[in-house]
Amino acid sequence: MYFLGIDTSTTSSKALLIDEQGEVIAVASNPHTLQTPKPLWSEQNPLEWWEAVSASIKSVLEKAGVGGERIAAVGLTGQMHGLVLLDDGGNVLRPAILWNDQRTQSQCDEIHEIVGREKFIQITGNIALTGFTAPKILWVKENEPDVYAKAKHVLLPKDFIRYKLTGEYAMDKADGAGTVLFDLKARDWSDEVLSALDIPRAWMPKTFEGTEFTGDVTNEAAALTGLKVGTPVAAGGGDQAAGAVGVGAVEAGVVALTVGTSGVVFATTPSALIEPDGRLHAFCHAAPGMWHFMGVMLSAAGSLQWYRDTLAPDMSFDDLLKEAESIPAGSEGLQFLPYLSGERTPHPDPLARGAFIGLTLRHSRAHMTRAVLEGVAFGLKDSFTLIQNAGLGTITQVRASGGGVKGALWRQIFASVLEAELVTVNTTEGGAYGAALLAGVGAGAWSDVVSACQACIKITGSTHPVAAEVEAYRKSYAVYRELYPALKSTFEKM
Repeated sequence: MYFLGIDTSTTSSKALLIDEQGEVIAVASNPHTLQTPKPLWSEQNPLEWWEAVSASIKSVLEKAGVGGERIAAVGLTGQMHGLVLLDDGGNVLRPAILWNDQRTQSQCDEIHEIVGREKFIQITGNIALTGFTAPKILWVKENEPDVYAKAKHVLLPKDFIRYKLTGEYAMDKADGAGTVLFDLKARDWSDEVLSALDIPRAWMPKTFEGTEFTGDVTNEAAALTGLKVGTPVAAGGGDQAAGAVGVGAVEAGVVALTVGTSGVVFATTPSALIEPDGRLHAFCHAAPGMWHFMGVMLSAAGSLQWYRDTLAPDMSFDDLLKEAESIPAGSEGLQFLPYLSGERTPHPDPLARGAFIGLTLRHSRAHMTRAVLEGVAFGLKDSFTLIQNAGLGTITQVRASGGGVKGALWRQIFASVLEAELVTVNTTEGGAYGAALLAGVGAGAWSDVVSACQACIKITGSTHPVAAEVEAYRKSYAVYRELYPALKSTFEKM
């Protein structure tokens, strides 16, 4: 028996096959193209996703030498928040508006004005941001009334793939919460928000827990993919929620830290906790009956990439980090603000800028490198601080992934700054792996998501805080937190 995880990301569609022990058998992917018809717009053709998914499923079955009849269940994940509008015949009405599209600020302001900003946070767990789905719907209503008049179904990217696989309109509760049209505590659509925004309730699909089956593979989809007719498809989850399942962050107190170009802090919570000012995203988890906080930093490992490419293009990352090992914690007073692309958490400010602060004749390239590493760690600690203040309590373990945690020095800095054990795990396929585990739980291979993660995900390395560094970083972090408020007005003038 095998389980298939499908991840429809912004760049490609991946198909991943695992067995009943959670071992990865084969992986295949096919790329997507991105359209930017105007500055700050970001769109894709949903039919291109389906072509890529179909090709990836066929390819992964061929690589594994496995027939479609041996796939017990399929799980889905993918990029969050993207708007897919279909007519009453299931036809795509316009290109999908993606999570990174920035055209909808006026609609976000409109949502806060109509519903009330504080009330909106209390219902949905979030403020309205340009990345989310709800303001995209209003944008289409106000700018493309002919399209809006034909709309009958709202789906997210992975749920369009579900529709093509099964013919069913359905969505998981994690991605549903990410539309900001959800009642977070009730784990379903908010009639109050939908009514206030005049979005028809009938457009919104039925929502399911991540392990529940939502439909079966149709004859047409089977012919295109090689899957067996009738193969059940689980609800799955958005990429961050499924990715947390994929590294085992499915219990309260266990936090997933992803340090890629951007940085994500994902904390599982046993109840629908809300950060009062909406500075953290609060969504349902793909693990049934659980919720999560999420903080997003726009330039995490991207800060180090920029620094190396700009100031030390002839050096390898390993050599840069080795040089920085000689510098004490705190970089002898040098600070780096990592807001190279603006910021999202805890400062939702597109005008925020990066900076080195405190430079003296004493400081060398090694100091600057270490300051970049520490500045990124401080920026991510901001999310940890908000999460703890919002009621999560003790963080027992941080499960780290992404290119930024491959270096031992940066892992040590993170552990000491966050004052928590930092571990790496044996699973590196992220959301696709989590989606496959969710499908396996649905099929009965494991009794629940926690059991699946305990059976399949193993710790491969552990880094503990160093007491002397912890004290130094507490002082440096206190200074770091003063810098953005002091410079905010300057950034605006710039």
